[in-house]
Amino acid sequence: MKFKRVGVIGAGTMGKGVAIDLILHGIKAVLVDVDQEILEQAKDDIIEKTRLAPLLQKSAPRLSKEEILNYLTLTTNIEDVEDCDFIIENVTEKWEIKKEVYQKLNQICDQDVPFGANTSCISITKIGSLLNRPDRVVGMHFMNPVFMKSVVEVIRGHHTTYDCIELVSEFLSQLDKKAIVVNDFPGFVANRLSHLFMNEAAWLIQDGVATAKQVDAIFKECYGHKMGPLETADLIGLDTVVDSLKVLYENYQDSKFRCCPLLKKMVDAGLLGKKSGEGFFKYNNR
Repeated sequence: MKFKRVGVIGAGTMGKGVAIDLILHGIKAVLVDVDQEILEQAKDDIIEKTRLAPLLQKSAPRLSKEEILNYLTLTTNIEDVEDCDFIIENVTEKWEIKKEVYQKLNQICDQDVPFGANTSCISITKIGSLLNRPDRVVGMHFMNPVFMKSVVEVIRGHHTTYDCIELVSEFLSQLDKKAIVVNDFPGFVANRLSHLFMNEAAWLIQDGVATAKQVDAIFKECYGHKMGPLETADLIGLDTVVDSLKVLYENYQDSKFRCCPLLKKMVDAGLLGKKSGEGFFKYNNR
């Protein structure tokens, strides 16, 4: 089937990224957030980045502001996703917030609609337990920037059916992406690995072993990574990193996921990374 209208819950970094990718592929995006000011900021960001996309990816279409807005609906009313044929949830990594969102979606959406949980660490099986159709829930871990990535980590929950996985694969093919399907354990593959890197990198800074620039240079110049762990943490948001480490520690009770105190201190200081203008590095936010 061809997906035409997708509900995107949460207008943060990932929600905006997903909306941009949908628009670039001619799919209408209904972007939902509780804060109207956040939605207005998201609109400006989506317009700017969608129009710049062809400079970064030759296959991306050139769209005018009017064309972009024709594919984008901004709303604070979650009930506006009622007629969507796919839902992608991107809210913060806090269980109580996700729980409330899914309980609402359970009442709003058609029984056949698949739910893609764009979560870093929370169990897909646990999310599925909030719905009366847990077989329609799958994890979809998009990478940033979404429109430039060709692979999505797809997570099969305990109840997720193969039919649902096939639907998700069809959807991703519309976005010129392929699915790598893994099983459900908190953090899955990408984040169990990446959060260890980011957390240990923060410990290196706290212990005075190296500067942030030096740590990231070793990753990029020695390992061949495009981004270092601290640049990645800044891009994700240090608050999100801290929340994800908390989820991993609570689930595994393994000290390797114990959050570095420096990360907590930086979050308390409002140094959240790129979105706040400063984290381990400084950014020129407009």
